[in-house]
Amino acid sequence: MNLTHHLAAGAAGEHRTLIITLFAVFVAATLGITVWAGRQTRGADDFYAGGRQFSGFQNGLAISGDYMSAASFLGIAGAIALFGYDGFLYSIGFLVAWLVALLLVAEPLRNSGRFTMGDVLAYRMRQRPVRTAAGTSTIVVSIFYLLAQMAGAGALVTLLLGITSEAGKILVVVLVGIVMILYVTIGGMKGTTWVQMVKAVLLIAGTLLITFLVAWRFHFNLSALLGAAAENSGKGSAFLEPGLKYGATATSKIDFISLGLALVLGTAGLPHILIRFYTVPTAKAARTSVNWAIGIIGVFYLMTLALGFGAAALLKPGVITHDNKAGNTAAPLLAQEIGGGAGSTGGAVLLAVISAVAFATILAVVAGLTLASSSSFAHDIYVNVLRKGRATEQEEVRAARWATVGIGAAAIVLGVFARGLNVAGLVALAFAVAASANLPTLLYSLFWKRFTTGGALWSIYGGLASSVLLVLFSPVVSGKESSMFPGADFAVFPLENPGLISIPLGFLLGWLGSLLSREQPDAAKYAELEVRSLTGTGAH
Repeated sequence: MNLTHHLAAGAAGEHRTLIITLFAVFVAATLGITVWAGRQTRGADDFYAGGRQFSGFQNGLAISGDYMSAASFLGIAGAIALFGYDGFLYSIGFLVAWLVALLLVAEPLRNSGRFTMGDVLAYRMRQRPVRTAAGTSTIVVSIFYLLAQMAGAGALVTLLLGITSEAGKILVVVLVGIVMILYVTIGGMKGTTWVQMVKAVLLIAGTLLITFLVAWRFHFNLSALLGAAAENSGKGSAFLEPGLKYGATATSKIDFISLGLALVLGTAGLPHILIRFYTVPTAKAARTSVNWAIGIIGVFYLMTLALGFGAAALLKPGVITHDNKAGNTAAPLLAQEIGGGAGSTGGAVLLAVISAVAFATILAVVAGLTLASSSSFAHDIYVNVLRKGRATEQEEVRAARWATVGIGAAAIVLGVFARGLNVAGLVALAFAVAASANLPTLLYSLFWKRFTTGGALWSIYGGLASSVLLVLFSPVVSGKESSMFPGADFAVFPLENPGLISIPLGFLLGWLGSLLSREQPDAAKYAELEVRSLTGTGAH
């Protein structure tokens, strides 16, 4: 079946108008929220941390909105629809990761820093080198994560509007990048937080609706759903067992271990998640927000079972991958099918609603990512390195807004090349880079008194360089039909995720760099940081 024809039939005439209208309403509403919040942004504290006025529940909802990205809604649904049990492993890894964030990072980070990860490192180390390193790492991790969102947006909007030309798909990525820049430059953290809260509610509601309709179709019988998915997938019982994606060879099994390590440890090092802990007034609120996030995200990830297996059971073989080989359009196609199929009003409405929710999801996440990276550039690099702390708040916020434009432009260019990759896989790479460069440095700084500036630089730059280089020479970039550059082959590193090598290396380099450094650790500063991080005494 020609999928383009299949979609065009369902979206022609009044249905196409209905789809675009509903889609525009969702997007316009979130832009309106951004403008409203932007008018309340006065200075750096508002722009970076939303004035620290959000409650634990509100921040937990915003964290959920930030975390449940295109990877969660589109990528995981596609991965489950294509690989069954192995695809659901992404959901498990993303959820378990929050325990690491709750137990090790949330409260100490909120107490120790002001706006960015660089604040924590600079408290007991030489400011200029560690802030430069922290800013560089934050920007690289954010751009990796942004690639996933841009890829998801491109797949979604081209499906919705029936765009088939490559030029049209590239234009979609460019437009998404422009809207992303507007979100951050206008709304700052306040606008981004409110959009993330609204988006989280919409996403949970939309996913719950699809889950209910899928369950209704199979008479609320999970066994019948899984059986139909296995049969319709063409892979039989193997679809419901481990190993379809990560069990065929020894390399794929090792790749799974690498992926799991990156997913579980990566969340605690993600810049756009870390800055959310600065938006609450107390350490208790930071813990509360993580508890709420775990509950909301856990419910959502359970429902990805219905999205993925529902798509595998109800969509004809080949439809899922025809328009997007990575399966990123499985959830919207399932919505159209469960609403009545192509050509029906119900199918058109449900496709429009779910696509609009997914697009709002992408916009909210890219706003958070762009805000994290632009904040780190402005606060760490511009103010504390280039201006040596002598910039005014107005100059700092202006620098953050210009940084947003630059980072957005870079994300647009790279997103054009990444638009055919599975977004869950791309996010897993961002997790690996974050866990390799940011997490070792944060944990050493908070909990090891012998950690030095040299150790921080070795850990950040070593973890960052090793993870990025391994990705560049992996099958993700070249050597396979599903690679970013399928026509080339320089994949000398066999694993698709570098976490198994780069994460231990990041920890090792931090330890080794500290031991070999001539700098003597400041015991008094560490004692101050320890008391501050654990009790909140002296925190902002």
